[in-house]
Amino acid sequence: MKLHEELKRSEPFATSEQETLLNLLRAGDQIDNRLSRLFREHGLTLSRFNVLRSLIVADRTLTCGEIGERMIQVVPAITSLVDKLEKQGLVERNRSTEDRRVVYVSITKQGKKLADQTMKPLAELEQRLMKKLNKSERKALIRLLEKTRDSISQCDS
Repeated sequence: MKLHEELKRSEPFATSEQETLLNLLRAGDQIDNRLSRLFREHGLTLSRFNVLRSLIVADRTLTCGEIGERMIQVVPAITSLVDKLEKQGLVERNRSTEDRRVVYVSITKQGKKLADQTMKPLAELEQRLMKKLNKSERKALIRLLEKTRDSISQCDS
């Protein structure tokens, strides 16, 4: 469905840039809602899952700074996020023996188990969300989104 129809707009968008950005915002919101629902069923948020997944993929302990660099969505308070995961028993912190200022975060067995349990439903959701696009369309979309992110990163405001 065309976005102007979905939003029940009687007038066309002012520019193609506006229509493009609003389509991105709308799609992003819909993806975020569906992912949030899935993670909530597993007692997580997208950000908490992202931390767990980052630790699994890294296959080593990470500092909060390193975790922040790996986040899909910018999270201003990584320490607070790690606090919540630690309270859930999903990660643990260990202070560096060489530099006491450095704290490493590692995933616990419970955290790995929860992340693993979430992976299959997540993969199924990813397939359902992208089912209308064939492989070449997904690759084209990836290229376009990469160009869009490059354009955004070069923008002053």
